[in-house]
This record gives sequence, structure tokens and C-alpha cells, in this order.
Amino acid sequence: MSNTETATNIDVVMQQAFDAFNQYKKLSPDKRAAFLETMADEIEKLRDQLVPVANEETNLPAARLNGEISRTTGQLKMFATLIKEGSWVEASIDTADAGRTPPRPGIRKMLVPVGPVIVFGASNFPFAFSTAGGDTASALASGSSVVIKAHPAHPKTSALVFTAMQTAIINSGVPQYTVQHVTDTSNEAGKALVTHPYTKGVGFTGSFAGGKALVEYASQREIPIPVFAEMSSINPVVFYPDTLSKNAEALATQYAASITLGAGQFCTNPGLLLGIKSDGFDHFLQALGKEITKVQPQKMLHSGICSSYKKALSQMQQQQGLEVIAQSSAAANDMEAGAILATVTGNDFLGNAHFLEEVFGPYSLAVICDDKDQLMQCLQKLKGQLTSSVMATEKDIEEYADVIDLQHTLAGRILLNNAPTGVEVCASMVHGGPYPATTDARFTSVGTTAIKRWVRPICLQNFNDNMLPDALKNNNPLGILRLVNNVYTREAVNE
Repeated sequence: MSNTETATNIDVVMQQAFDAFNQYKKLSPDKRAAFLETMADEIEKLRDQLVPVANEETNLPAARLNGEISRTTGQLKMFATLIKEGSWVEASIDTADAGRTPPRPGIRKMLVPVGPVIVFGASNFPFAFSTAGGDTASALASGSSVVIKAHPAHPKTSALVFTAMQTAIINSGVPQYTVQHVTDTSNEAGKALVTHPYTKGVGFTGSFAGGKALVEYASQREIPIPVFAEMSSINPVVFYPDTLSKNAEALATQYAASITLGAGQFCTNPGLLLGIKSDGFDHFLQALGKEITKVQPQKMLHSGICSSYKKALSQMQQQQGLEVIAQSSAAANDMEAGAILATVTGNDFLGNAHFLEEVFGPYSLAVICDDKDQLMQCLQKLKGQLTSSVMATEKDIEEYADVIDLQHTLAGRILLNNAPTGVEVCASMVHGGPYPATTDARFTSVGTTAIKRWVRPICLQNFNDNMLPDALKNNNPLGILRLVNNVYTREAVNE
């Protein structure tokens, strides 16, 4: 397809998305919620078809895929519950005060959808971060229309999920083009979607290079738009001395499982392990190495990711001071990745920026620091992260409070005595972090507050009550929690 043909097709898609948005945003919260619930039900009906198709395209096992489908349908229903309750719009009302000098007009504010939104499917999560995944669910919940760009690694899976979404559109009576599916996987199509004048936001989960490219496309627009890209993270874990002296074996078992989970193809994979030189840290690394050697090579998602992993490993192994101390004992076949554990001294880590780079796969680098001061220097050298984990006893927490405080500045999610792999879908989750983990650390791509990416505040001043949206009307017909004259209440407003 030529660039001209691509642009023409995208023009049609975006015009349809714009027209659908102008209808969809006016639907009641209950109507939008019913659409999300119906979508979840239709995806569930296709579960037995989806799993084998996704398995063929991604090499992910059935158990993982079934769990991911449940996560996908669960978050659709979670957003349905959120918008039915309705308080997420953050309605606030400051009533008029004619007796004040100067008089205060009636002022009311709420969040409204920005739409249309472009969602790029993710290669490592064919369901939960792709076609009907979290970006799509949160954008639709906000009242925005969505255009999905299918990921080239699992096109059949994406197309099959979209058939469920189309059925939900028909059965729910929402506008036909509320959700659209673009199967053109070219870079030209991606650029055309991001730069189109009707596009108001972009969601992306993938590589640092891919996210940067989308940000660059957005910067070329006449009117800027946000690109919410989750891109790169090595998820540092600090193992403190007292816990190492007491729990080295258990920690090794826990982290061997985390490092190699899903062939290391999680954005929260613990790719950097830091500790202070000690018998406890040595014991932990030896035990971790033994566990790593037991892990059989696993098939990766696709040949491109496997090739990138092996290339990144080769580049990392060429770095001065790096020592591979353990790897999968069995040889890796085509499309398979063997687990690798390497070490480097704190001095070498501080002197080589390459050690800060992500190796996407079952790899982790342990940094052996001379002392607490060097540990802090290593942490200060890090870029923004999705997670930062604290493995510590109460004694460690007291003695290393300043180091733990530093860890808080690195990431969106700080874990105590947990491995970072595994992201719960709930209201309190933050799956985001300072650049380059994401392009905007103020937001999350997982959990109910993910909806905040696709809205903007609007202020209505001196409007008649019958002109106001239901969320701002005096009698509060939605029954939502509102901030009225600086007091949270569900009561009606008496003017």
C-alpha cells in the first residue's frame, strides 16, 4: 500500500472515529457501562477459540493466555463499575455569591472525554494490553472513541478479539464506529494515525524506540497531543544486608522465578539486583545462580524479540567488567531464550552507562557495591523505572531509611519484600513512572485511574441548571460524590 493510499484510508477511519465520538460521548454512563460489560461477555464466549490462536502466534502457554483473557474481561467490567458509580468525573460546584465583593458567579467543573484515542497493541500481552486491553477499556469508559492498531506479532488474535467487540457494538446499540481496527501494520499507518488532526491521545506499550517514534510523530503535529507510552524499565531490586543474612536461599528461589517468568518478557522483569558486598550477598548470588541453571530455555513471543534479546545479550557481554555467573544448563533452540545471570562491581557499573540499558528477556545483572555510599550512587545513576523493590527486614528498614527514600524517587510502584512481576488491576495500582519508563509519570496504564489519561477538565460558569450535564445539576440525579463549596457530599445543591 502506498503512502497516499494509507493516508486516504486513515482519513476515512478518523472521520468515522470523530463522528462516533460526538455521539458516544453523549451516552449515559449506564449505556457505556453496559457496552463494556457486553464486550467482556462476548470475549468470554470466544475464549476457546482465542487461546489456541494466540498460542500459535505468541508461543505463550494456555494457562497464561487464559489468565490474560480473564484479566482483560475483568478490567472491562471494572471500568463499567467505575462509570456506573460516576464519581470519577470529579464534579465540583462553587455556588454563586451575589453578596460577596466582588460577586462570585456560579462555577462548576468536571472531567470530559477528549477522544478519539489511538491504541497500539502490545506484543507481550496479546489480550490485556492490546485490542480490548486496558488502554481501550479506559478510553471507552471515559467516553472517547478508539482506533486500535493491531500488533503485527499477533494479527489473527487481534482480529478475533475485534469480532467480539463488533458484536458488542451491535448488541449494545452504540455508534458503529465507536471502536475501529486498523490492520495495516506499517510505520506509515502508525504515523498517519498519530498525526491525524482528529486524534486526541495515544496509548502505547512497547519498546523505547517505538515509544520515542510516536512521541516524535506527535511533536510534528500543528496541535500537540499526549502520547502515553510505557517503554523501558529494568526494575531495580535492592537486597539489604540483614535480610540477606537470614533469607538468602528463599530470596534466590523467589527471584529466579521472577527473572525467568514468561521468558522474562514482562515490563516489570527484575533486570537489576543491587546489594552491598557481603557473605550474605555472595550466598544469595550463588543460590540464585544454581536456580537459574535449572531453568530450561523458553520460546519467546516471536523471532524479532528473540533476535533482539540475543543481540542485547551479546552487546552486554562485551562490556568491561561484566561476568556471567550462571545460565540455563540446556542449549537454546531457535526462538528460545536461555536465562542469564551476570555480575558487575559498583565501580564498573558507575563507569559504564550501557549497564543501565534494558535487556528484554530472562536476564538480570547483579551490582556488587562496596558500601552504602556506593549503593546510593548506583541508584542515583538510574533512569526512571516502573518499579523499585525493597527486600529488607525491620532492622534494614531502620538502618537504610535514606536509601529506601531514594528508591521512592525512582519509580511509580515501590514494593516491600515482593518481586515486581505481577501487576494487580485495581484502583490503587500505579503502572507508570518517570521517563523513560513512561512518557508521563503522573499517570498509570493499569487500574481505574488509567481513565484520567483520556479526559480533560471543563469549567461551566453561570449556566442555567437545565443546561448542565447531569453530573453538575443541582439535584445530583446521578447520586455521585461531589465537591460542593469545598465539602464532599452527595446531597443536592440548594441555591
